[in-house]
Amino acid sequence: MDSGMIGKIQKAKRYAESERERFHIESFVISVDGTNNSHKVTFENDELKCTCDFFQTREYCSHTMALEEIMKGMEPLN
Repeated sequence: MDSGMIGKIQKAKRYAESERERFHIESFVISVDGTNNSHKVTFENDELKCTCDFFQTREYCSHTMALEEIMKGMEPLN
């Protein structure tokens, strides 16, 4: 492994371990295999949204609630 790559690995570790404030999640898309269909859950502008019919009328659904539960166990980036 060359010295350039070693430096990048060290920098990545430093960012991940002690400089997490550098990272800001702005958006993401997750595919969910539902019981009957697949759905897309998106996060953008600090909001979760889902393509399922239930979400369209209630603005929450089992897919977004499940993702919220999954995310509860994650460490905050900052």
